[in-house]
Amino acid sequence: MPRNRSIVLLSVGHACVDVYQGAVASLVPFFVAERAYTYAAASGIVLAASLLSSVAQPVFGALTDRRAVPWLLPVSTVLGGLGVALSGLSGSYPLTLLFVAVSGIGVAAYHPESARVARLAGRGSHSAMGWFSFGGNVGFAVAPLMVATVVATGGLRLTPLLVAPALVGSVLCLPVLRALEKTAAAGPGAAAVKGTDDKVSFVKLSLAVVCRSIVFVGLSTFISLYARQRTGGGTTAGTAALFVLYLGGAAGTVLGSRLANRWDRVTVVRMSYLITVGAVAGTIFVPGPSIYLFIALTSVGLYVPFSLQVTLAQDYLPSRVGTASGVTLGLTVSAGGLAGPLIGSIADAASLRTALAPLILMPALSWLLYRGMPEPATPNHLGGPTPATRLDDQSSEGLPYERRLARKINL
Repeated sequence: MPRNRSIVLLSVGHACVDVYQGAVASLVPFFVAERAYTYAAASGIVLAASLLSSVAQPVFGALTDRRAVPWLLPVSTVLGGLGVALSGLSGSYPLTLLFVAVSGIGVAAYHPESARVARLAGRGSHSAMGWFSFGGNVGFAVAPLMVATVVATGGLRLTPLLVAPALVGSVLCLPVLRALEKTAAAGPGAAAVKGTDDKVSFVKLSLAVVCRSIVFVGLSTFISLYARQRTGGGTTAGTAALFVLYLGGAAGTVLGSRLANRWDRVTVVRMSYLITVGAVAGTIFVPGPSIYLFIALTSVGLYVPFSLQVTLAQDYLPSRVGTASGVTLGLTVSAGGLAGPLIGSIADAASLRTALAPLILMPALSWLLYRGMPEPATPNHLGGPTPATRLDDQSSEGLPYERRLARKINL
């Protein structure tokens, strides 16, 4: 299968999974309206999905470092959709938390393995990883529109209809996995670049992503409610704000991969975080419809680093690509989920603006963490075998993940 087609299928499949990450935050206003949840209770729903998902992702990443588990892609996609689909059927708060947690597990199982498959299918290309990440951002952007279309018309009882993208996504990944199986059977495969782990830079990168996640999760949880306050609009104004936040992320991901082809990734990420400081301040303090402009700038600024940080993490830990992917995409996001209830509690006690104001400091801290970080050696495009890792060896022991994946895929 041509590389571009594989990446397109993986990107669309990624959208079908990440639509459920966006759907949880998109459901918050409806939970508040139908069930009279407080800000703290509503943010607890987002925490249930993001915390379990984020903690589990490094576990799945470590698992995929040991053995290829391609069946996780279709299974986890369905699981992510099923949890969200069931979340609106019960008025019980504990059951709602349970269902969104199930969705979070599905998302957790999907990302480390899919990032590895995308690395293999894209042969290490930064642009390919950018387009793969772009699909996830589109899923986020579509989520508020999908939820509003379904739930606003018939209430939370219609959430089972939201399982449809999961069914589509689970089917789309199958041709890519079959193509990789055929590639393995044909002989030549993709070689991973070995190198020395830079654990210090990886830790600093992870802390920077923690700060980023606090901003993004905090805004995605409350921006629809905040935009309605600042503009005096109704549900449409809030949905539009969340849509802009997610759509800007899709644009930022593509822009980041393009900028990385001109400048090094560390420089692009550092400058993006610096610009984001002003954008977040504008989102919180500028009144009226202008808030949408600053939401868009904030989204682009937060997502320019997104795919670049995934490849940076993989290059800082070349011997443990799955773990690097799981931590970058998962564990660090839990900090944003943990901050959600705190933001909600402050909002209940004071105001949403007071609660959101500290978010301005987060991208500034990310910028500081990136100062002095080295640009790791750019990997080869994983397109050719190396003498040390021949596929015609009888044993898979010692082979890089991408070679083992190509050999072991068997649906």
